[in-house]
Amino acid sequence: MTRGNPEMMEALQALAADKGISAETLMGALADALESAYQKMPNASEFAWVTIDPDSFDIRVWARELDDDGDPVGPELDVTPDNFGRIAAQTTRQVMTQRLREVDRETKYAEYAGREGDIVNGIIQQSDARYTLLDLGRVEALLPQAEQVPHERPEPNSRLKAYIIEVRKTAKGPQIVVSRTHPGLIKRLFEMEVPEINDGVVEIKACAREPGHRTKIAVWSNDANIDPVGACVGARGARVRMVVNELRGEKIDIVPFSENSEDFVAKALSPAKVKEVRIDHDTGVAEVIVPDYQLSLAIGKEGQNARLAARLTGWRVEIKSETQLAEEQSYAGEEWAEGEWVVDAETGEQVWQPAEGGPAVSAEEWEHAVAGDEPDAPVDDAAADDTTAESTDESGAPAAAESDDEVAEVAEVEAAEPAAGEPEADA
Repeated sequence: MTRGNPEMMEALQALAADKGISAETLMGALADALESAYQKMPNASEFAWVTIDPDSFDIRVWARELDDDGDPVGPELDVTPDNFGRIAAQTTRQVMTQRLREVDRETKYAEYAGREGDIVNGIIQQSDARYTLLDLGRVEALLPQAEQVPHERPEPNSRLKAYIIEVRKTAKGPQIVVSRTHPGLIKRLFEMEVPEINDGVVEIKACAREPGHRTKIAVWSNDANIDPVGACVGARGARVRMVVNELRGEKIDIVPFSENSEDFVAKALSPAKVKEVRIDHDTGVAEVIVPDYQLSLAIGKEGQNARLAARLTGWRVEIKSETQLAEEQSYAGEEWAEGEWVVDAETGEQVWQPAEGGPAVSAEEWEHAVAGDEPDAPVDDAAADDTTAESTDESGAPAAAESDDEVAEVAEVEAAEPAAGEPEADA
C-alpha cells in the first residue's frame, strides 16, 4: 500500500485550484487513473477499486471475488501491492494528465453550455478571410466571416463584444460561435446600458437590423410614468451613444411600440412624418400616405427605412405620396385608365393594351369607350358570307344595287343587332 502523504494532498489541492476544478473531482480522476494502472499489473484482481483518504492521502486498492455469473461475492480484501506507488507512478502521471484535460474540457463546456444568447467580451487574437478568434480567457470564441459586420475591421488585441449563438462540444473542448450581426446583440447591449430594461420595466418588443448601417427597435414601458424612448436614449443621448460606439457608428432608431397597427406602422417609419395608414388584414399590406416632401425620407436610402419598418412591424409597407394617391383616385372610375399605347406589329397602327390583359383595341374603339358610346358591333364572318351569297343572282354574279342610298340602307340593317326578345328579320 501507499503511505499517507500530506504534502502530496496539498499539491493536489493547489493543482485543483489552478485548473479551476474542485479537489473532489481531481481526487476522483486520480482514483480512476490508479485503478487503470493497477489493472495493468500482473495477477491483478478482476473486480477492484481504489480509495484515497482525503486527509492523509493514503491510497489503497480493494477487491472482491466474482462468482460464475460475474457478481461480486465475499468480503472486501485489501490487495494493495507493496510496490504499487513506484510501479504505477509513470502510468498514473500519464492517465492523470489526460483525465485533467478531460475534466477541464467538461468544466469549460458546462460553463458556456447554457449561455446561448449572452454577450461575451473578448480580445481579438487573429483574423483572416474565414474567421476571427476571440480570447475569452479560458476558452476561445469563433467569429465566422458570415457573422461579421461588413467593412468592420477590428484591430488585433482590441476588445470586442459579441453575441453567443451556439456552443458546440468537440473532442478538443467547447467551440463557442459568436456573432456581431445578430439582432440579439442590440437587445443585450441595451440591457447593459439601460437599467430599466434590465429590471423589466421597459421591454424591447421588436428589433430590425441591417448590420453596419441602421437598426430600428420598438420599446414598451410597463410603467405609465416612464417614457420608454427617453429611458433608452438617456440624458443627452448618453445611453444610446454607448451602444452606437460599440457598434462602430451604426445608426439606431428608437420608436415606441403600439398595439394599434396603424399607429405602430406610422411610428416605425420615423423620422418621416406620416399622414395616414390603411391596413388590409386580408393581404397583410399597410398602405402609408405621406406628404410629397416626406416621400424620399419615408422610403430611405435604397428603400432602407421602409424595409426596416416592414421587418419591425410585420406588415408589408407600401408608401405613396399625396399626389400619387390623388392621381390614383382620379383614375379610379375610368375603365380604360390603366394600360398603354403600343404599335401593332401587323398593321403598324397604335392600339390600346389594357393593363389587366385581354385583346388590344383600336384608337376608334378607345375613343368610343372614353366617350361612353357603344362601339359598333363586330360583323360575324359567317353572316357576312351568307349575305354575300344571297346578294348574287342564279348565275353567281353579284346583283347590282339600284342606288347608293339603298346600299347604305342595306348596310345599316345588316350591322344593327336585333333587340332582345325579338326574332331576327329575314335578310
